[in-house]
Amino acid sequence: MNRRDFIAVGGVGLSALSGFGFTAMGKPKAPKPAWLLEWIKIYDKQLANYAPLKITDRASKFAGAYRNEAEMPNSQTTSGFLLTACMLFGTPESVHYQSKTVLPDIEAAARTMLLFQHADGTIDYLDTNFHSTPDTAFVLENVIPAYRYLTESKATGTETALQSLKTFMKKAGEALIVGGIHTPNHRWVVSAALTKLNELFPDPRYTARIDQWLAEHIDIDPDGQFNEKSTNTYSSIVDRSLISIARGLNKPELLEPVRRNLLMTRYYVHSNGEVVTEASNRQDKGTIGNMARYYYCYRYMALHDKDGEMAAMCRLIETTCTTQQLAGFLDYFLEDPMLWNELPPAKPLPTNYAKAFPYSGVVRIRRERWDTTILSNNASFLTFHNGDSVLQGMRIAASFFGKGQFDSATIVQQSDSWVLKKSLEGPYYQPIAPDKIDPNGDWAKMPQTARAQSEIQKLDTTVTISETPNGLQIQFDLSGTEGVPVTLELIFRAGGTFTGLDKYPKKDNAWLFLGQAGIYSVGADTIHFGPGKLEHKGLQLRGALPATDAPTVYLTGFTPFRHTLKLS
Repeated sequence: MNRRDFIAVGGVGLSALSGFGFTAMGKPKAPKPAWLLEWIKIYDKQLANYAPLKITDRASKFAGAYRNEAEMPNSQTTSGFLLTACMLFGTPESVHYQSKTVLPDIEAAARTMLLFQHADGTIDYLDTNFHSTPDTAFVLENVIPAYRYLTESKATGTETALQSLKTFMKKAGEALIVGGIHTPNHRWVVSAALTKLNELFPDPRYTARIDQWLAEHIDIDPDGQFNEKSTNTYSSIVDRSLISIARGLNKPELLEPVRRNLLMTRYYVHSNGEVVTEASNRQDKGTIGNMARYYYCYRYMALHDKDGEMAAMCRLIETTCTTQQLAGFLDYFLEDPMLWNELPPAKPLPTNYAKAFPYSGVVRIRRERWDTTILSNNASFLTFHNGDSVLQGMRIAASFFGKGQFDSATIVQQSDSWVLKKSLEGPYYQPIAPDKIDPNGDWAKMPQTARAQSEIQKLDTTVTISETPNGLQIQFDLSGTEGVPVTLELIFRAGGTFTGLDKYPKKDNAWLFLGQAGIYSVGADTIHFGPGKLEHKGLQLRGALPATDAPTVYLTGFTPFRHTLKLS
């Protein structure tokens, strides 16, 4: 279990109740509000979930450490336990405050963290990265606050655990001042970890390394999006890291990219509170996620800037996420009493717009309850949400020389429409020139690039998307070579029921659409679509992407293929 997976947040009141914390300087903090006390109770209950993951075999080298789901002892799960246990151990309102039962587990886990650490100060991420500087920084996000809470508890008997954690952190710091990274966000995760280390153990080498990374500038485009476009994972990590660096090193200028990203993200929210993920460059592409990971960032900026729209985003997140999800970053909220203050008055959020993000290759249209995302450089070029009823992808392909899967490099606005295009050629090749014939007949030495082309076939695809009073109209025009089979897929999110379609018995999750009107229903939320078209049953064309594991509606025909589909 990793702390970042403890994300699941709910509407919570903001009235203050009794309960005082203490800063590292020993000065009393303001009374903790009721919602924060509720989060502490959630963690109190969650601590027991680590018990089945603990290695209890005393003969094991890793006795006292914690396993992941694959039953591998690892630093991520173990440091997650340490953060949770130490935070509760050092929080007076917790039932585990200064617990003599919890302390031995903390001491054992702290000892095993040194076993996971290499001589160079790094740790492994067993899924993929070894001797990994960035994963060491991610683990420090757990270990540093664990050390701080254990110190602030002022409980007797903590000396051994504190020494183990300090040794781990100091060795990790040596890795962070020289180690490399893989991805853009790693720079800011490493810098945030160095910032927090510097607060505990000031070292000019820490700040020099941070300045080295910051000299590369923040990777944010004019749309307000970070390089990885990872709305369900890394964007919130970058925002959180930059806030940590800005606070810890007094660099308020680093809040500007956070501000810009959070303002942009307002337009990436579906009506049910989910976040748009289809444009991501990372593993969260096309995943289902809510806005819980952003709650700390929006709350911090709402209070820092006294910003009503940021406050409105906080309230939206409170109502569309669970309390457990919101509590996922409890340590950040315990650390900074500013976050306990009442939010400023909310200002209306954008819920009625058509907005292009050209640097991200995205167009977002939202009309209150329904919204759509149009994407360039993506075979699933369109999504359509109406509440919890979701068309999670639309794809079209032709069996054109094994390369007929449509995507468009651009999205061009023409009057009130958005146009996507792609042109393909399918040539044949003539005998190679005599002076280029390989004497041994080696085909690889007589490449097609050296041959004249003939009988060149062409396929031009244009998709034009326009708004209607209740949704969208999508016009498809595939022309050029005649008689090419075409298949259009409407890929829905599982969990609903179809009306007006025929189940295709030869393929799982496949429905054929010949009628005038189809409906997909999830509870009271529906998507209406039509008319259908069915001229063949070639559902998996050569060169097309394989079918997804989701309910999919198929429309088919031949070029010239001209069809207008409406969604509402």
